[in-house]
Amino acid sequence: MTDAQETAADPELRTTGARGREPWVSQPPADPAPEPVPLLEPREGIPPVVATEEALAEVVAAFEAGRGPVALDAERASGYRYGQRAYLVQLRREGAGTALIDPVGCPDLTDLGKAIGDAEWILHAATQDLPCLREIGMRPSRLFDTELAGRLAGYPRVGLGAMVETVLGYALEKGHSAVDWSTRPLPEPWLRYAALDVELLVDLRDALEEELDRQGKLDWALQEFHAIATAPPAPPRKDPWRRTSGMHKVRRRRQMAVVRELWTTRDLLAQRRDVSPGKVLGDAAIVEAALALPANVQALGALPGFGHRTGRKQLETWQAAVDRARALSERELPGPGQSVQGPPPPRSWADKDPQAAARLSAARAAVTALADELHLPQENLITPDTVRRVCWEPPEPAAPDAVEDALRAHGARPWQVALVTPLLVQALRAA
Repeated sequence: MTDAQETAADPELRTTGARGREPWVSQPPADPAPEPVPLLEPREGIPPVVATEEALAEVVAAFEAGRGPVALDAERASGYRYGQRAYLVQLRREGAGTALIDPVGCPDLTDLGKAIGDAEWILHAATQDLPCLREIGMRPSRLFDTELAGRLAGYPRVGLGAMVETVLGYALEKGHSAVDWSTRPLPEPWLRYAALDVELLVDLRDALEEELDRQGKLDWALQEFHAIATAPPAPPRKDPWRRTSGMHKVRRRRQMAVVRELWTTRDLLAQRRDVSPGKVLGDAAIVEAALALPANVQALGALPGFGHRTGRKQLETWQAAVDRARALSERELPGPGQSVQGPPPPRSWADKDPQAAARLSAARAAVTALADELHLPQENLITPDTVRRVCWEPPEPAAPDAVEDALRAHGARPWQVALVTPLLVQALRAA
């Protein structure tokens, strides 16, 4: 066994970090930091993939009997498959070890979710994984997000690999993060990578909690975690075709209709084939067709993105979408943009409402200064959208109670309200 493997296998060494370092580093050390220790193998080896109801029942029983928080992660096949479903779920809990579950073979994990429902769930970038976990029946009652904790603690790099290296002194191999997780069977190196992703999450959580407490930010973090755990699912996007890359080039309503028809056709085909929409037709090709408004298959085939590899049947499908857009009446064409909810873009404020522009300038400067003082990202102190909304339609009068009510109405947490209200009151009154 190598030194790195011995360190990885010893729980006491793993908790304190590489070479006995403290589990967190609040300030850059004066001397160069020691090289991180590569984490090569899960401490109990790579567990078998759970793909049957019988094996899942054993995992449910083991994790229900386990102790302490539960480390979780999920792997998707973004860029390969349609949608954002989970293709592997990883869990680890003291007393239960690590489990790798195949949601294709076990599509309903409701019983597992109930078995660990009262425990704290530890995730890294929880908002990315919670939607696909909800789809298979798993919903946390409380959680700890190690990425968000890192942001609040002031770490400049908050990816999982960077956090494990900086905080715990270990190096995770991240070479398989963008692979096609819908592949079956999953290769052993991928499974090792997946198991290691939850190997140190509990250690990382404990170290970050200690650091947040030292900085007086632990209550802030707990409020943020509660907001994530209790947030309802995001509503479906209205007119998602408007988010086509390169859409800013499309000016005319007829061209917008072509984008809409091609986007909708592509989405249906991608869903039917269970592949990423970008693999069916690229955004750049959709925009090219919208700008050119080709009159026939030959003209369409000459455009970038519809090259010689595109079959005649495919070209006819895309041309039919273009033809549908060309046949629409004026009243059926989409409008130039979605109805604006909230304030206009800040770049137009000076012309539309100079006083509002002055309020926003003062508020932004104050929020930026406080965020720098607290060593956390400005958007975590208060969202830029909230600042814009309060400055565009300020409460009258701009009293502390009224500003607090406005911030709460826009979803600000109590810690944010307490810190930001004095800044906004001063900015609104000064302007």
